[in-house]
Amino acid sequence: MLLNTKKSYGLVAIFFHWFSALAVIGLFAVGFWMVDLTYYSEWYKTAPYLHKSVGLILLLLTLSRILWRLFTLKPTSLASHKGWEKTVGHMTHNILYLLLLVIMLSGFLISTADGRGIWVFDWFEIPSFGAFIEDQADIAGLIHQYVAYSLIALVLIHALGALKHHFIDKDSTLLRIIKIQND
Repeated sequence: MLLNTKKSYGLVAIFFHWFSALAVIGLFAVGFWMVDLTYYSEWYKTAPYLHKSVGLILLLLTLSRILWRLFTLKPTSLASHKGWEKTVGHMTHNILYLLLLVIMLSGFLISTADGRGIWVFDWFEIPSFGAFIEDQADIAGLIHQYVAYSLIALVLIHALGALKHHFIDKDSTLLRIIKIQND
């Protein structure tokens, strides 16, 4: 059950979804915490290093996830879903992907503005393209911050929508992304 079916998500899509969810929440929490670290904190260098490494892994995963969505079967919407729910759901997913890409690109531009690449867990280095604009790190930093807040807000709305489907509508929307179902 690796692949999606018309009725449910497969293991690959479920992995992409939940790894992304945990990474986004974790990266937001660490990012929120680490901006207040002082030079004398033992986490001053470690937290950004981990944040960048996980962020770049998430970028690779997000690009893979987008390709996966483009070339695999997508479960059909439930018959109980209203037209506006389908439209809002599609828009929300597309905006989530856009925000993810913008936040990761801006994070890359912050970190590489000085010409240094980014090491991902000491496994490999993503090279820098240098600065493209004046004050690149500061401008990208503002974008990174505000897009992070926007992303978390949309993630909360997305989660509330899933809970609405589960507890109020009592349909299988949430269950389809939690567990593999036999069709």
